[in-house]
Amino acid sequence: MKQILKFEVELDENNLPENINMISDNQGEGNINLKALMVAAWDATKKETLRVDIWTKDMPVNDMFILYHQNMMSMATSLEKSTGQNKLAEALRDYCGFFAKETKIL
Repeated sequence: MKQILKFEVELDENNLPENINMISDNQGEGNINLKALMVAAWDATKKETLRVDIWTKDMPVNDMFILYHQNMMSMATSLEKSTGQNKLAEALRDYCGFFAKETKIL
């Protein structure tokens, strides 16, 4: 079985993202409008991470802080589940606490 996940980015006259839409084969609710998108993929041949980071020009900075915080917390959980490295995951969560305090998002 194949599933397709597609992202469409609408740009303004200066090539700045105005709208980002996510479209999925099995999505019952239609397109989802996004303000930011972060995609990371592992190239096993080159042993490097490929990244796509896009955000719309009207994405509020505070929302960007929340996006980063939630991503890092998710990374800590993924690290723990995939490697069993509880100590490293907790260290990342500790940093997330510092990040949240410094950005005043929590």
